[in-house]
Amino acid sequence: MALKSTIYKAHLAIADIDHGYYADHALTLARHPSETDERMMIRLLALALNAHELQDTCGGDGTLAFGAGLSDPEDPDLWLKDFTGAIRLWVEVGQPEDRPLVKACQKADAVRVYAFNHAAEVWWKGIETKLTRLDKLQVFRVPTEASQALAGMAARSMQLQATVQDGAVTISGDAGSVMIEPVRWV
Repeated sequence: MALKSTIYKAHLAIADIDHGYYADHALTLARHPSETDERMMIRLLALALNAHELQDTCGGDGTLAFGAGLSDPEDPDLWLKDFTGAIRLWVEVGQPEDRPLVKACQKADAVRVYAFNHAAEVWWKGIETKLTRLDKLQVFRVPTEASQALAGMAARSMQLQATVQDGAVTISGDAGSVMIEPVRWV
């Protein structure tokens, strides 16, 4: 019998001072049986960092949603579609292979990767030359200490606040707060 995804609910209040975006998001996250709390929370972080694109890219007329992620390798972890169905932003978390990222760059206007955990540097050294030629791609490194602290905030029901300022984000909730400064690699 196949294991089912575990459902998490999050209420995320975003105050993105850098982009003038302020909104509340009621989110449902389906955590795949093989997904860790750390990876799931990085997906949530990616949403907080990119939610402003709803206004900046789509003028408020789009949908920012989690994709099938681990359940379907053809889907992103997070994407932004405009009202025509065009994919304006494709987001992956972790250490994806180069071929799916090349395909994503063909399908979307912009592609972002949020690499995390101790293996991120090894992954980047092995794939950097293949990815730096993709002009639609941006790759960010989430520091390991921050991603692990963020994983410690995971709960089946979460009330979180995300404040984005000067390129850093502070995620706060009942379990404390974590400041995360993603480092842009490309």
